[in-house]
Amino acid sequence: MNPSADPWTGLRAFTAARIALGRTGISVPLQEALAFRLAHAHARDAVYSALNTEALLTELPELKLPICQVHSLATSREEYLQRPDWGRVLDDDSREQLAELANGECDLTIVLADGLSATAINTHALPLLQLLVPELQHMGFRLGPLVLAEQARVALGDEIGQLLRARLVLVLIGERPGLSSPDSLGAYFTYAPRPGLTDEARNCVSNIRPEGLAYPAAAARLLHLLQEALRRQLSGVGLKDESDLLLE
Repeated sequence: MNPSADPWTGLRAFTAARIALGRTGISVPLQEALAFRLAHAHARDAVYSALNTEALLTELPELKLPICQVHSLATSREEYLQRPDWGRVLDDDSREQLAELANGECDLTIVLADGLSATAINTHALPLLQLLVPELQHMGFRLGPLVLAEQARVALGDEIGQLLRARLVLVLIGERPGLSSPDSLGAYFTYAPRPGLTDEARNCVSNIRPEGLAYPAAAARLLHLLQEALRRQLSGVGLKDESDLLLE
């Protein structure tokens, strides 16, 4: 082993974190400085990205679920970023549409929300749902409509779930971009959804993407948690992820 070699260098193969960057004088090398600026640009682009509704409406029907589109009170991306509270409330047209669409109680309705990275939904939602939906149906879940929500925060799912008379709501949403993960998908679910609930009432499976939590692992974890939430009639801090213990 070269005694002058940086022992941190070999660790770069195991993480996307910025380690072992080297230095030029008192600064990082130009290549690393440019890579940082590029990653920052990707993160900013993700925040301002939009749902590719045309592609999603073409691909999602293969899941054989009714599909509808809704919108929060935020009418633009600027309003969405400046008024987080507006992203948690449906506009009047969406509320009326969902009330008309409700057709009896269902066990679970799934919401695809742009959040802070619509890129994550555009890239990862369909591959995850292709694994998740057939297994949910096989397990006997009565699935409600699939909802595409624009300018949406996580809590918007609570109002959607209540209007669709869902016992559980699962919100797939683009997470806040990081400098190494502009397309991270989060999955939040709530039992007995209704407006006014806060984060302790929800469970989250995060960093769903090939470079993070892979689709099969994420689907398996969600299937276990959703089944337990329905069986135990709760979600949030009272429901712990014990799927790893079952595997052992």
